[in-house]
Amino acid sequence: MGCAPSIHISDSRVVYHSGKESDDSNSPQQTNTLSQQQQQTNSVPGLFIKSPNTSTYKVRANSSKKDRRENNQIMDAEMHTSRSSVKAAVTEVQFGPMRLHQDQLQVLLVFAKEDSQSNGFCWACEKAGFKYNIARTPETALESFLDKHHQIIIIDHRNSRNFDAEALCRSIRATKPSENVVVIAVVRRQSDRDEASIMPLICAGFTRRYVENPNIMTCYNELIQLEYGEVLAQFKLRACNSLFTTLEKSQEAIEITSEDHIIQYVNPTFESMMGYQKDELVGKDLTEVPINEKKSDFLDTINSCIKTGKEWEGVYYTKNKHGDNIHQNVKVIPVFGHRGKIRHYVSISRPCNDNNKVEKQCERVQAESQTDIQTCRHKDRRKGSLDVRSTTSRGSDGSSQRRHSSMARIHSMTIEAPITKVINIINAAQENSPMPVAEALDRVLEILRTTELYSPQLGTKDEDPHTNDLVGGLMTDGLRRLSGNEYIFSAKQVHPVSGHLISSLSLTDIPPRIAQVMDNEEDWEFDIFELEAATHKRPLVYLGLKIFARFGVCSFLNCSEATLRSWLHVIESNYHSSNAYHNSTHSADVLHATAYFLCKERVKQSLDPIDEVAALIAATVHDVDHPGRTNSFLCNAGSELAILYNDTAVLESHHAALAFQITTRDDKCNIFKNMERNEYRTLRQAIIDMVLATEMTKHFEHVNKFVNSINKPLAAVEETVGSIGEDDSVKNVLTSPENRILIKRMLIKCADISNPCRALQQCIEWAGRISEEYFAQTDEEKRQGLPVVMPVFDRHTCSIPKSQISFVDYFITDMFDAWDAFADLPNLMQHLDNNFKYWKGLDEKQLKTLRPPTE
Repeated sequence: MGCAPSIHISDSRVVYHSGKESDDSNSPQQTNTLSQQQQQTNSVPGLFIKSPNTSTYKVRANSSKKDRRENNQIMDAEMHTSRSSVKAAVTEVQFGPMRLHQDQLQVLLVFAKEDSQSNGFCWACEKAGFKYNIARTPETALESFLDKHHQIIIIDHRNSRNFDAEALCRSIRATKPSENVVVIAVVRRQSDRDEASIMPLICAGFTRRYVENPNIMTCYNELIQLEYGEVLAQFKLRACNSLFTTLEKSQEAIEITSEDHIIQYVNPTFESMMGYQKDELVGKDLTEVPINEKKSDFLDTINSCIKTGKEWEGVYYTKNKHGDNIHQNVKVIPVFGHRGKIRHYVSISRPCNDNNKVEKQCERVQAESQTDIQTCRHKDRRKGSLDVRSTTSRGSDGSSQRRHSSMARIHSMTIEAPITKVINIINAAQENSPMPVAEALDRVLEILRTTELYSPQLGTKDEDPHTNDLVGGLMTDGLRRLSGNEYIFSAKQVHPVSGHLISSLSLTDIPPRIAQVMDNEEDWEFDIFELEAATHKRPLVYLGLKIFARFGVCSFLNCSEATLRSWLHVIESNYHSSNAYHNSTHSADVLHATAYFLCKERVKQSLDPIDEVAALIAATVHDVDHPGRTNSFLCNAGSELAILYNDTAVLESHHAALAFQITTRDDKCNIFKNMERNEYRTLRQAIIDMVLATEMTKHFEHVNKFVNSINKPLAAVEETVGSIGEDDSVKNVLTSPENRILIKRMLIKCADISNPCRALQQCIEWAGRISEEYFAQTDEEKRQGLPVVMPVFDRHTCSIPKSQISFVDYFITDMFDAWDAFADLPNLMQHLDNNFKYWKGLDEKQLKTLRPPTE
């Protein structure tokens, strides 16, 4: 057996040979010394310098010629037909378009003593044509590896008394050349009962383990599998270093993203061109990076092209970190991976030469227009699902190379609408623009032609079905029609006013229990369900009397308290107590939220008394005579209301119209009878506008207009704190007639769907009620043979937590973020966060109910 030279470790953690051989080189004492030295260096093993005494074997040192000849004959008979045919395939490897040449494989065998297992690997290496070295100690193993850079290292892990195999592996892995090395642990054969975990080996840096088996053919097969598996894969990975070196030195800006458009790499040219450091970009979603702001108009077409596996090439503008315009030639290339799936996107770009020319053209067009175009930067980033979009409305396949003449040009009018001015500016910009810019502007015109400018487009494939059904059910007016079997959903008859009830209600004679429940009605934590129970499901009359008195509504309307009592009673009597959700308790809840919002300082600065009265009345009547079914249901059923209102905002139109009908038909409850005509018309229009604003098809339009017309200008004013005229600027934003309308719409919308911002128990109760109402609608749709508007709301299969998560994620979060920024509502936002976590927790446990099961 060979003996290792003695060693020592210097202060710089480099191991030197003394050149003296010792029979004690494999002793346990020496192993302990190595472990202690490694601990002293914080588990960072030393680097070893090659000794001239390192033993390199081409053939095994102590095997007899007879033994070798007999084993060679056995292996020759089994392998000579296969090895030669595949050897050439490994010598030259095709790595994409790159052909790589692989040198003869080198193996390092680390065995403290010679035995049948080490002999088996020696013979296997000889027969496979691999070069191999044998090391008897960790020290000689490390120095041999640093000299030869073996592709495979096989370490004996069977006996810890000889040396610490895991410590040796960690020492090897700490060196730079080990990055692409395959390290194998030879372990003892164990019974099934004593099978040990492989995790310690993985943590130490081993690639895999080999259960001891000295059979030569088994050892040979192991080496061949390693050669064609792990070694070949690592060989390809080493080639990546040269490719990345090429990217680093490229004069073109290169950006690589994952299939989910997460930035994974940018080269120095990209950093220089865009003004960002690599750390500011890597790991970010494309939609989160400001430089992509100008790409948003083009991303659709790029996505439609590259998703089919085609390259996209075109020209577009972007802004660098400093805000300078950059006109780029860009190519986006999809990179395919396992099973032909796109795994990465590579974007290659360089600045255009005509940058200054195009910028001047744009400046000239903007000067001629004399119209400021404010770009809406309020992007919907829900679920991080935005894909890469395009600079043009055509793909890169050359299907449309000519400039399309615009069909959207609008002739000059005496009174020009803002959208007309925008379209004329775009048409003027197209006249002398390059082809890609002209096509991009055509795409803009196509978008402007739609009437749904504010409604996001839901995908039909990958979207959560709860989101699809919920949004589809709330934001459509029955797009699915019947060919027959129409179901007529008749409007409920107006309930007459009961005289004895009218006379029994007054602000001065409210029962003590009810008065006590309403003590904290000015607080957000007020519990409407306690009032519902105390009033026997007539909370609207009592809460209405108190809130209207607090805001002086009778004084403003010049009506008596008796008239107000009669009006509140007749309105409440026309809410359907049989509805699980849309009943008078919901109306009272919305009235309470409206009153709460009206008391916020910024809201008070914005609205006049007539606006406050309109908001309180609109909240009271906003769902009167609601049938407990959605607009889509009524349209699909061909109901009288849908026919009356032409399938457009059916319920909202009915609520507003019926409220004025039952108010004005009887002087006893006509709260408007003493108002001056013009003031009444102003109040009436404000009430109607607010009730119609609760229709969900215009949800995103209202939110976007509020953000862009109010929140953003206010934020701009706040950035100039201390400047002269700041108060006037804020007042102009808050009190302009147009903005007051937007504020009132936002106020009632938030009040109408504020359930997720209530205390947890109230939120859970409301979620159960709306789910039950949707379940009942689905049941009726199935009974009547109608289209099922929201299939997920099947009482036997629906996950209520998922439906709530979708509703909050899609409708609530953005709207209340905007409303909170305006009105300052930290308590509501805290409830929203807590409630969302509650639903998430139930969903993660795969529970479908309102509450976890009782223990």
